[in-house]
Amino acid sequence: MKKPQSIPGLLSNSHRRRFRRSLLAWYDRHRRDLPWRASRDPYCVWLSEIMLQQTRVAAVIEHYRNFLRRFPTVQKLAAAREASVLAAWSGLGYYRRARMMHAAAKVIVREHGGKFPASEEKLRALPGIGRYTAAAIASIAFDEPVAVVDGNVERVLQRQSGKRLAGEELWTWANRLLEAKRPGDFNQAMMELGAVACTPRAPLCLTCPVVEMCATRGELASAGKPARQKKREIHYALNYRNRDIRDGEVLLVQRAGDASLMPGMWELPELASTNDERSPAFTLRHSITVTDYTVRVWRGGASSREFGKWIPVERLGKVALTGLARKILRKAEML
Repeated sequence: MKKPQSIPGLLSNSHRRRFRRSLLAWYDRHRRDLPWRASRDPYCVWLSEIMLQQTRVAAVIEHYRNFLRRFPTVQKLAAAREASVLAAWSGLGYYRRARMMHAAAKVIVREHGGKFPASEEKLRALPGIGRYTAAAIASIAFDEPVAVVDGNVERVLQRQSGKRLAGEELWTWANRLLEAKRPGDFNQAMMELGAVACTPRAPLCLTCPVVEMCATRGELASAGKPARQKKREIHYALNYRNRDIRDGEVLLVQRAGDASLMPGMWELPELASTNDERSPAFTLRHSITVTDYTVRVWRGGASSREFGKWIPVERLGKVALTGLARKILRKAEML
């Protein structure tokens, strides 16, 4: 497909009207049936937006439903123990998000009578709510005409304009394109377009509702090489003992409360290395940002006398586990 010349007057009134009309018509017909779209309750919108940060939609859906069952209102969340909140969050990673949600829930109950502030400006005063999240809640739950910019929206705007927009310029473009009569739907449509059609690699231009207005009709030229994936091998001990015929306990250790990553979370004991001639019980892969881990899990090899706590298997679902610990215990069929 031949690429067009960069379109002059991209933000002209006529262009914006065509863009909004085409995008919203596409969204009304093709939007995914996601559980958080069934409600405009600001608590549900907030929960989904925090969960979706740095996490794939497919990984969030079941966590979202389970979290709402456990904490159906902001009041229930505010009254919960932090350990319970972290346990419900376990598996999503980036646990600071859960801690900040818990702190924000307490502020909403204590200072706002359990009701969410209805403007972007006031929402940004809450713990853990930045510009993007505040705009998403304000537009979707309260119809405030403010645009959002996340990775998906950024990609759509850059390809539409043919420019490598950044910083405040992105927000200016997003707000000028915004459909003020349906701000929540428009913001979700922009994010949806970036997620399912205007994808990072091999965009599906033939399915894009605004392809005729796009300056690139494909990937924007790369500004540089992506960071190379680092590889590392790590070892964990899976210690299990029976309490009776029907169930047992597994040995876990708790990260320090002042640890820089996932403080207070529970995980399996890590082994510095192993020269064991046996084969590991199993091996799995685990990736965090730019590091790709080969994880080898060994039966035994850690002493509870030195550290750790024996946790009954039936309680594992209520323990604040790291994402890797949860993955290992699932592989071992303990979760």
